[in-house]
Amino acid sequence: MKLIFATHNQNKLSEIKSQLPNNIEILSLQDLSFNQEIPEPYHTLEENAAIKANTIFNCFKEACFSDDTGLFVPVLNGLPGVQSARYSGPTATSESNMDKLLKALENSTDRKAYFQTTIALKTAAEIKYFTGKVHGTIALGKKGNGGFGYDPIFIPDNYTKSFAELPLEIKQKIGHRGKAIRSLITYLKSHKFQEI
Repeated sequence: MKLIFATHNQNKLSEIKSQLPNNIEILSLQDLSFNQEIPEPYHTLEENAAIKANTIFNCFKEACFSDDTGLFVPVLNGLPGVQSARYSGPTATSESNMDKLLKALENSTDRKAYFQTTIALKTAAEIKYFTGKVHGTIALGKKGNGGFGYDPIFIPDNYTKSFAELPLEIKQKIGHRGKAIRSLITYLKSHKFQEI
């Protein structure tokens, strides 16, 4: 079974590959020498995931999936949300994004937040969506060296350590992306690949 994962993000690629069965071969955009950025102009994770999956499917005519992930902080009206990767501007880095978010919350006692991942799977027949979510709080400062993105400042509910401090297997078990991937895998296992 061969699938294209429409991403340039090697961290996401490694995280997803580690959870997929051996009979599913993942091709990244690097494997396909597709180096251009795909715009994500929409206001929902579903729309942004879909445009990436549709773009790559139209180029290569192979089943393809893409994800979009956001960190949502209700007290900030949902920010960073769909703009999570570019929260601190067009030249944003994980560090500058975390610094901006910590600054925005420095006088707030409500630090509730949640991560959400939406995966769009595009096939010749249809497009399907798979979603995972994990609730937690934003830490007062960065903790840990693992993970990527906002992981050092996100503490999942029922834990005292940040995603950047927790082992990868725990993050995959309780995390947003892991939940979405498991839903995708369940779907793939229940359908013959030639039918999707």
